[in-house]
Amino acid sequence: MVSTLESPALKGEGKVAERRAAVRKIADELFDFGEIARRALGRYWQPLTEAQRTEFVSLFADLLERSYISKIELYGGEKIVYTGDRVEGDLATVGTKIITKNGTEVPVDYRLSRRATAGWCTTSTSRASASCPITGRSSTRSSRRTATTPSWSA
Repeated sequence: MVSTLESPALKGEGKVAERRAAVRKIADELFDFGEIARRALGRYWQPLTEAQRTEFVSLFADLLERSYISKIELYGGEKIVYTGDRVEGDLATVGTKIITKNGTEVPVDYRLSRRATAGWCTTSTSRASASCPITGRSSTRSSRRTATTPSWSA
């Protein structure tokens, strides 16, 4: 991801679409959006049909992209330091910290699960007290209470 963000071929305003497509391709390989979406919906996942799940995962991944891509694009050479890992069966946590240009250390943990066909894949991240799926779940829960049938794109 870092090499993509630092690539001179993808720098500049005229390369926004190409840069975002490259970042999304990498994110699709690194993150298990299906698992993240399932965790975000919590108990509301189970009653969905397979078609509804597929549609939700697609829209949820698009939402995450729109929410975080501009932040990712702000990467300006900050140092990313590996701090350790813990593996328990098919689950792992990898610790990192991002050291900003002014020296602030931001710890980020990645939770991964082992997939039979694709190796390790990120299922959640946490930074200080914020967790990606839990944050998504609280906002998703309030919107699900108001609808009796899913209408993700409404």
